[in-house]
Amino acid sequence: MFCRQIRIIRPGKGENTELELHEKAVKRENENGSVLRLQLAPIIFLTAIFLLNFISRIELSPLVPIIEKDMGLGHGEMGSFFFYITIGYFISLVGSGFVSSRISHRMTIVMSSIAVGFTLLGVCLTETAWGFGLCMFVLGLVTGIYLPSGIATITDLVNPRQWGKALAIHEVAPNLAFVIAPLVAEALMAWFSWRCVMGSLGVASLVVGISYACLGRGGDFRGEIPNLSSVRSVIGKPSFFIMIFFFGLAISSTVGIYSMLPLYLVSDHGIMRTEANTIVALSRVSTLFIVFLGGWAADRFGASRTIHVVFLITGTLTMLLGIAPTAWIKLIVILQPVFAVCFFPAGFAMLSSTVSPQSRNLAVSLAIPIAFMIGAGIVPTFIGLMGDAGSFTIAFILVGALILSGGIMLRFINLR
Repeated sequence: MFCRQIRIIRPGKGENTELELHEKAVKRENENGSVLRLQLAPIIFLTAIFLLNFISRIELSPLVPIIEKDMGLGHGEMGSFFFYITIGYFISLVGSGFVSSRISHRMTIVMSSIAVGFTLLGVCLTETAWGFGLCMFVLGLVTGIYLPSGIATITDLVNPRQWGKALAIHEVAPNLAFVIAPLVAEALMAWFSWRCVMGSLGVASLVVGISYACLGRGGDFRGEIPNLSSVRSVIGKPSFFIMIFFFGLAISSTVGIYSMLPLYLVSDHGIMRTEANTIVALSRVSTLFIVFLGGWAADRFGASRTIHVVFLITGTLTMLLGIAPTAWIKLIVILQPVFAVCFFPAGFAMLSSTVSPQSRNLAVSLAIPIAFMIGAGIVPTFIGLMGDAGSFTIAFILVGALILSGGIMLRFINLR
């Protein structure tokens, strides 16, 4: 007969204790997706803050006609207010690291939300054009410091394998803002003035900011101050500049194209202005849901493959905007942003993977302003100039070809 020898192993040096086994089990459970469910509440909280942050910057658009009449302003003066917001937003994005490095990402988020609230309440009290312009500049400043800290907080809360889905939830905010901002304006102006519209958003931002300070989780660490050495460590990576190029393409395919579509549909396809604006607005509704597909794809197939497919489809559809006949143009307009918006969850996940965890907020604060100037500034200006020359078709074809080129650059990205 053979007897089995039973050997009792006592925890010794290098051997797993019960606590270590439990920690490994928790780690495996986290990697299988439980972390996202556990952190869903703070992610939704941050998404609500981002939603009010974004609406506060675009709510001016549906209010322009009534503000012009009430304050006796011209079209040029009203257009300059959007420029003031952009300048303030650019400055605060670049310098957001100075804030988060002193007071932590959590307090930066709280400060941004509360400051937005007080700024919008200040808009209610202003009576002069210069005072209104100052409020718009300050609004850009206080909204810009949120995004780097928001992204850094989410990527710290959630396992890297869940970043795509977590960031997809966060990206619902800007897409939802484009849909509901005019609805909020029209609903409130049925009973109140435009000042009450801005004031109501201010009160909502104050409530959300104070609530996050009391109940919110995450972000209890400081960002990296953008000193010379930390900036050099980020911009010293070729992958960082490729990511700026990618975000520039993505913003071009969303904000840049969106800005010029109504003019293009009216001037080149003879569509009535009201119908053109309705089509463009409806094209954004589907992005509220499709953005989750982008987040799922980033987690399932990887950020690189997802971005490659997004650039391929979006670039092709953008080119079709220029060459499609009028009978097909409405369908192309509706389809084009559906795939374009899928870039952002994968894009933020890839950007976060190209730098160290401490530098993620710095990478966002450096990359997004430049990309925004490219996609939302240079590209629509180029399309407009080409339109003046009677070449809208060539403009959309060139922009679409540029977006297609993003797939080629993916092979040069170096992930951590």
